[in-house]
Amino acid sequence: MTPLRIVVIGAGVGGISVARGLLRDGHDVTVYEQRPDTRPGGGAVTIWPNGARVLDQLGVDMDGAGQLLSTVRIATSSGRPLVNIAVDTISDRLGGYARMVPRRVLLDRLLDGFPTDRIRCNSRVAEAFTTEDGIRVEFEDGHHTHGDLLIGADGLHSTIRRIAGAPPAKSTGWCSWQGLSTVGTLTEKDVALQMIGRHGTLGLWPAGDCEVQWWFDLRWNPDSARPEHPIDMIRSHFAGWSRLVDHVLATLTDDDLAPSPFPHYRHPIPRTPRAGAMTLLGDAAHTMPPILAQGTNQALLDTMLLRKALSGCRHAPDRALRWYEKTRRRRLAAVSWVTSRQMSQSESVLKPAAMVSDSFGTWAMTTFLRSTSHQRISTEMSNRLIRS
Repeated sequence: MTPLRIVVIGAGVGGISVARGLLRDGHDVTVYEQRPDTRPGGGAVTIWPNGARVLDQLGVDMDGAGQLLSTVRIATSSGRPLVNIAVDTISDRLGGYARMVPRRVLLDRLLDGFPTDRIRCNSRVAEAFTTEDGIRVEFEDGHHTHGDLLIGADGLHSTIRRIAGAPPAKSTGWCSWQGLSTVGTLTEKDVALQMIGRHGTLGLWPAGDCEVQWWFDLRWNPDSARPEHPIDMIRSHFAGWSRLVDHVLATLTDDDLAPSPFPHYRHPIPRTPRAGAMTLLGDAAHTMPPILAQGTNQALLDTMLLRKALSGCRHAPDRALRWYEKTRRRRLAAVSWVTSRQMSQSESVLKPAAMVSDSFGTWAMTTFLRSTSHQRISTEMSNRLIRS
C-alpha cells in the first residue's frame, strides 16, 4: 500500500472515525472543520452491534460510556404492548453491544489519543477540484490544501456533496423535538421505550447517569412557523401516554426545546461516477430519518468499508472510491427505505402488530442488522486487527 495524503472535511463522529482509522493504516490525514472547536451538538446516539464492531476495530474503548441496553419496548399511545425487542439477545448473536451514549462522550472517546495537530478548525470550504494528481480544496479565508483524495463528512447540508454533483436532501414531512435530560432515578435503567400514536411517536432511551434521550416526532412543514411555546404543543399531543412520559414532560421547558425541531430528511443515495478523487461519508452521503437509530452506525460502517477499499490502493484512488460507493449503496438503500417508513398509526391499524411475538421481533431486528452490516468484511477487518 502506498500511503495517501487524505483531506477530511468535517470533525464530527464520521469525520474523526474515518480519520482515526486511516491514520492507523499509515495514511497522512488532515481534518478540516468549519466550527471553532470540535464540541458536538445534539443529544445521545445509539450504538448497535454493527457500529460497536467498527469502534473496536478503531481501538476505541467504550467501557463505562453511556448505558448498555437490554430491551426496547414498543407500545401504542394507550399503553397496549406491541413487541419487546431483546437487545441483549441481538448483541449475543451478532457480537458486540447495544449502548446509548451522549454524542459528546462518543466524540471524546474517538478523540482520545487522536493527534490534535491533525484537526484544523475555522476552515469553511469554498470550493474543491479534482486535479491531475489528486484534489485541491479552497477555503473561504483564502488558504487552500492539496491531497490525493477528499472525504466529505460534513453532514446533512454538505458542501462536498454539492460539489460532487449529488442531489440535495428531501424533507420527509416529519421532525423531532428532542434533547438529553437528567430525569431522576429510572426504575429500569437499561430499558428503552418507544410509543406510537395516531399523530406522532416518542422515544425515551436511557443514556447513563440518569440521563434520558427523549424525542417527540410530529408532522412538520419546514416552512411552518415555530410555536411560541413549543412545550405546550408537545404536551397537548403526548400527555397521558404513560406515567414516565408525563414525568419527562413535567420536567421540560421551552428552553429545553430551543434547539428543536430537527426536520427529518432523506438523501437520495448518490451515484457520483465523475467525482474523481472525492467521496462522501456519513450524513453527507446518506442522511436518513432517525427511526431505527442507525445514522451513527452507518457512518461507522462507511469508515470500515473505506478503510477496506484503500487498504490495497497502490495508484490513483478513484477506482477504490467507486468500489466503496458501489458496495455501500445497496445496503444503504435498504436502510434508508426502512427508516423512511414513519410508524405513526391509529390503534386499529396497530392492533394486528400486537400479535407479533417478541421472539419474532428480536429475530427480525437481528436479521436486519446482520444483512445491512457487511458481516464478512467486518470479520475480515476484525481479524486483521488481531493479527496486527
